[in-house]
Amino acid sequence: MAQSNVQVDEKMDSSNKDKPICLLMLGMAGSGKSTLVQRLTANLIKEEKQPYVLNLDPACLNVSYPCNIDIRDTVNYKEVMKQFSLGPNGGIITSLNLFSTRFDQIMGILEKREKDHKYFIFDTPGQIEVFTWSASGTIITDTIASVYPTIIVYVMDVVRCKSPITFMSNMLYACSILYKSKLPFIIALNKIDLEDHKFALGWMKNFEQFLDALETEKSYVSNLSRSMALMLDSFYSQITAVGVSATENKGFDKFFSKIEELKDEYYVVYKPEYERIKKETLEAKTNKNDEDDNEKKDCVSNEDNLIEFDDYIYNEDSEEEEEEAQPKRNKKSINTIPEEDEDEGKILFFFKLIIEIIFII
Repeated sequence: MAQSNVQVDEKMDSSNKDKPICLLMLGMAGSGKSTLVQRLTANLIKEEKQPYVLNLDPACLNVSYPCNIDIRDTVNYKEVMKQFSLGPNGGIITSLNLFSTRFDQIMGILEKREKDHKYFIFDTPGQIEVFTWSASGTIITDTIASVYPTIIVYVMDVVRCKSPITFMSNMLYACSILYKSKLPFIIALNKIDLEDHKFALGWMKNFEQFLDALETEKSYVSNLSRSMALMLDSFYSQITAVGVSATENKGFDKFFSKIEELKDEYYVVYKPEYERIKKETLEAKTNKNDEDDNEKKDCVSNEDNLIEFDDYIYNEDSEEEEEEAQPKRNKKSINTIPEEDEDEGKILFFFKLIIEIIFII
């Protein structure tokens, strides 16, 4: 363990070690994201680790935690719905799009606050698909992750996931988010005060145990879930899951210890990959600019060899002059006789005259 920590320290840049951790809270509606944010904020304040909290849900009426940046102060959700004739989800997406156009200003604020806070917590809209699959959600996530160690916290309602079909639906959604973002990922099995989360951990580790739970389901969806469970084995092997209770403040010691481990994973796995992609993109852009410059130089060097086309350009005035000259040429061809033809005519005239005289005599 000590050796692995040494390797992590060697790969982590010293200037980045003290950067705050960004927690991006995602989850289905009603899973307890906002309540969990409230509990995380309260625990960190108690430990004198004041977090910097951002609310990205423009449709919520009230927030139950101290919010440093609130999207509702920037975008009026109801006015957006009215102005663009949108429904609830369309209004949320448009509000996020408008907010993301100024997200560079948010990053500037975070940069000024990063020395005073260890955690930046982002509370997202209840409609998970509105954030995870929208352009604005991708912009916000990628922008944060390019600067700060970012961890996705996927909140699951343990009570609802007691049903194996609902559990599989949540796992599929979590899997899609993991492979889309490629960021460190943790599942927070919330509401363990109402239902023990050990059954969920068992289903994730033991495929046969999940199949046994599916035996009680006889619908077509159960057959689909059975097939999907085989595909998710590799997903389960790289997922961190902890049980928490936002209402009774349970499981947060383990939660924060896992967050620290995932921060190391960010610097070891995600950050080098991001730098590699960034470097390749810049090199491709540079090569393209060099090719464009070479093409321009080739065009300039070949200017002396270009053909002059001025004599072949269509000109209305020249066409009119041609038409005016045509009748003159025709008239000349009718009324005038060439000199050679004129001599031959005179000879023929004299021959005719001599013949007529002979006939008269």
